[in-house]
Amino acid sequence: MKPTPTAAVLAAAVLSLAALTACSAADQHAKAPRSTPHAKKQATDPPIGNAARAASGGCPTTASLPLPKDFPENLPVPQGAVVTSVEHRTGGRLVVATVVPSGFDTTLAFLHQQLPNAGYTPQDGEVEEDDAESNFSSANVRGRWTLRKTPDCQKGVYLTYLTSAAP
Repeated sequence: MKPTPTAAVLAAAVLSLAALTACSAADQHAKAPRSTPHAKKQATDPPIGNAARAASGGCPTTASLPLPKDFPENLPVPQGAVVTSVEHRTGGRLVVATVVPSGFDTTLAFLHQQLPNAGYTPQDGEVEEDDAESNFSSANVRGRWTLRKTPDCQKGVYLTYLTSAAP
């Protein structure tokens, strides 16, 4: 049976996200970072390098990496989010991968409520049982968030932001 075009696009997006969250960001820029609320509470330094370490179960076991200076300042990040990797790409694109401990439904509700409250307009989103994604934009930023359940980290979910400056 031949997959539908929509299924093929979705499969490609999921595979791209999986590859993205597994990649290291060898080109991480040395800019002054700002911290997530979770990272500010941590007394330990983040690991050397560009990715937070995870237990064999997939949950982060070290302090959150700080958000990079070029992460949009008013883009809402859920409380307790642990930044696991940061990647700067060509064209001014920034990818920030996180693990959020509050679960899929709570994190999805946060995104649906807080992004519009911060001035971001959602576009072309979809929600399925184990994942969700949406484009968003403001006067200065264009982006996409993806949310994916993780069976190996209790209620933790993967939340990834891809952002760039609006043309």
